[in-house]
Amino acid sequence: MKMQWGRRGENLYIYLSGELDEHSVAEIRARADKLIDENAGLSRAVFNLAGLRFMDSTGIGFLIGRYKRLKRYGMGMYLESPESGADKILSLSGLYSLMPKIQE
Repeated sequence: MKMQWGRRGENLYIYLSGELDEHSVAEIRARADKLIDENAGLSRAVFNLAGLRFMDSTGIGFLIGRYKRLKRYGMGMYLESPESGADKILSLSGLYSLMPKIQE
């Protein structure tokens, strides 16, 4: 699992690639939380999922946890370019009602 990030204006972009599952989530959670804390006050965070090959229920928990953390800072959360498998899971789970999907 890899995570890269960047800032553009008032937006924090977090790029996830690989597999988001119980084996990788602890390290990614810690890195994402630190990044969110360091960039508190921006308008929104965009999680780009284009490189995510696999995501299970642990990945959904990861996203919900980051949503709650961002909400405490008054930041919105958006999901960008999910692969078809992740898109199906996110649609079925109803997460798009909390974290809208946007395209690149």
